[in-house]
Amino acid sequence: MLATLFTVHCSLFSNHAVAQSAKQVLDKTAAVVSAKSGAKASFSIKGDQMNASGSIAIKGKKFQATTPQATVWFDGKTQWTYLKKNDEVNIANPSESELAAINPYNFIYLYKNGYKYTMEKKNGNFIVHLTASGKRSIQEMYITINQKTYIPSQIRMRQQKGWTTINITGFQQSKLYDGMFRFNSKDFPNAEVIDLR
Repeated sequence: MLATLFTVHCSLFSNHAVAQSAKQVLDKTAAVVSAKSGAKASFSIKGDQMNASGSIAIKGKKFQATTPQATVWFDGKTQWTYLKKNDEVNIANPSESELAAINPYNFIYLYKNGYKYTMEKKNGNFIVHLTASGKRSIQEMYITINQKTYIPSQIRMRQQKGWTTINITGFQQSKLYDGMFRFNSKDFPNAEVIDLR
């Protein structure tokens, strides 16, 4: 009986320790990614209805993502999506899952509330597994993070439509100005503007 209680106590303690260390890894990753001056990287996304690659610039919750088909600006509240093929701009206030589908670094704001963590170490990386403890638009995530630099290289997330995988390369911190995260109509004088808010 005592041996069983001891085993249960040890397993609970080790699970708690793993959860704590997973959160610490995510905290350090969030600090690296959300540098006050900003950062840039390249990315590729593969999902049920999306295949895209391009570059992203981030500063706090703001970002600008560019692919051959579109450019997306987000200033922390409003999102502008310029579609080159149609020469049009859609303006929206995106949801949590919409932001996560476009901005691979959005997880640094999601993990703090409503998720449970586990973690393993593999090939010089931490692999943090997040599962939603309640109803969330992103039910599950796997984040691969370099053990030395705390820079994420891959995010896999499960939404209603299935799994989306985002690979990230060439991450570097940069000094970015706030104006680059808002759509400037002067740069696209002939674009049709569609307000979806």
